[in-house]
This record gives sequence, C-alpha cells and structure tokens, in this order.
Amino acid sequence: MKGWTSSDIPDQTGRTAVVTGANSGLGFVTARELARRGARVVLGCRSERRGAEAAERIGAQAPGARVEVAPLDLADLASVRAFAAEYEGDRLDLLINNAGVMALPHRRTADGFEMQFGVNHLGHFALTGLLLPKLLEAGPGARVVTVSSFMHMLGTVDPRDLNMERGYRRWVAYARSKSANLLFTHELAQRLRTAGARLVAAAAHPGYAATNLMSAAPKMEGHRAKERFMEIGNRYFAQSPEQGTLPVLYAATGPDVRQDDFFGPPLQGLWRGSPVRSARARWTRGDAAGRGLWAASERLTGVRYEALAS
Repeated sequence: MKGWTSSDIPDQTGRTAVVTGANSGLGFVTARELARRGARVVLGCRSERRGAEAAERIGAQAPGARVEVAPLDLADLASVRAFAAEYEGDRLDLLINNAGVMALPHRRTADGFEMQFGVNHLGHFALTGLLLPKLLEAGPGARVVTVSSFMHMLGTVDPRDLNMERGYRRWVAYARSKSANLLFTHELAQRLRTAGARLVAAAAHPGYAATNLMSAAPKMEGHRAKERFMEIGNRYFAQSPEQGTLPVLYAATGPDVRQDDFFGPPLQGLWRGSPVRSARARWTRGDAAGRGLWAASERLTGVRYEALAS
C-alpha cells in the first residue's frame, strides 16, 4: 500500500455504499471518491438540507456521480431504524461508519445515552446490525469500515460506566467511544469468521486531518478563542481531508484488507501520509471486552445480529 492514493481505488461500478456523516469532512470526501469510481452512494446525513448541498457539490466535482440523500440521526435510534427500514437499495456492498462527535460538553442522545458513546458507537452498532442482511448478501468485497481515532489510546471502555455517570470528562469520553469502535470491529470480525461470512469488518483513522470536528465543541459553547486555536491547528499542522480519508478508502477498497485490520497514516509522519496498518491499544483486541461491549450494546439498542447467531 506504499504511496497509495485515491487514484488507486479500483472501479466501483455496480456497487452501493452507505456513508454516514457524508455532508462534510472525511465523510464527504469518502462519498465523493467512491462515487467518482462508479459506486452508487447513499449519504446518511442528520440534516437533509446539508446532505442535499453535499450531493450537489459531489455532482459538480464528479460529473456523472450517482448519489442519494437519506435522513439519519445517529443520536436517535428511531432515526437509525427508520433509515434502515427505508433503505431501498437492492444491494449494499460498503457501509462506512464515519459520522461522529468529539469532546462535546455533556449531552445526552434522544435515548438518554452519553452523546459521544451514543453517536460514535451505539448508533453505528445499531445501524450495522440492521443493515447486516444486505451486507451479507452482497458477496465478496463487501465491507464494514468504522472510523476510529488514534486518540482511542487515551482511554479504554469502562463496562461499569458506559455513559460516564460517575463523572464526565469530555476527552476521556471521546477516547472511550473510539476504543469502542475498535472493540466493535474486533468482535464483529470474530463473529464473521465463525459464521464463515465473506463480509469483512475493518477500521481506520485519519491521523490529524483538517475537518470541523474539533471546532464543533468550542463553537457550541461560544468559546471563540478555543475555536480559533483549533482553526490554527487545522491550517498549519493538519493534513487535508483528502489525505485523511485515504485510510478509510483503503479499508473500504484496498486489495489486501483482512478481518479486524486498522489503517491510518504512519506514526513517524506525525499521523500524515499514505495509509499503513496502524498501531492500536492492546485492549481493543480483547476478546472478553469485545463480547462484553457487544452484549451491552445489544441490550442498550435492542438490535441483535440475528444473521450471525450461532
């Protein structure tokens, strides 16, 4: 994968992808590049207006692109269920679990979960489970790619306090949610192996990419100085969204992606550059932790992966 760029994405004609949070940042670039290679792409967006604007931009930047917009609010399990119920595609080859929130002041989802855990993990756990039958039907090359972060290394999942009711620390909550993404990928990969499924579960992280994710919390709180600080970091230290998206695109389309792979830019490049297999915290490969988080996620969301039931 040395020197791999978006121009190396194989032809995606005849394939369908769902990309969450596709109206901006990494999700937008991921959707655009898959559409540019011929995939039909469904943009799962909380705001239909911003989704429509993104679809228009993709059409302008990638003439002939086939993109559709569908409402999807990962902070509301009713919305997740509605999206899955109304999905009209006759197939689904790629699910890119990209949408996320970072270091927000304490908030809860519509279902009462801590917002970062609820959106970053539980919403995508439920969505993947509800769309799983279509993914399993797609055959070879079908993949679930979940976007984590190198900041997962700052905190493991605490099964006794998934919603951080014992004291909320925004960056710890973010790190735990990103560790949950990797534990979910690990356990899903294990279950797919056991079932003999051809669907592959992998994960990726963008390194330090210039998106609006880091400035969302300061903007929400009206802290202009913090917002400006994040903008300076994006301008002078971060890589572009196009570069940050490469590990996601590689996980989705690369030729040698295996179950439970995790891709990101090289650590020695300060999280910049072409995708490589990335280091990850040892706890994100814990079998017992993965099973425990899975059981809790089923209980909290009410979604069971019956297609993989033994």
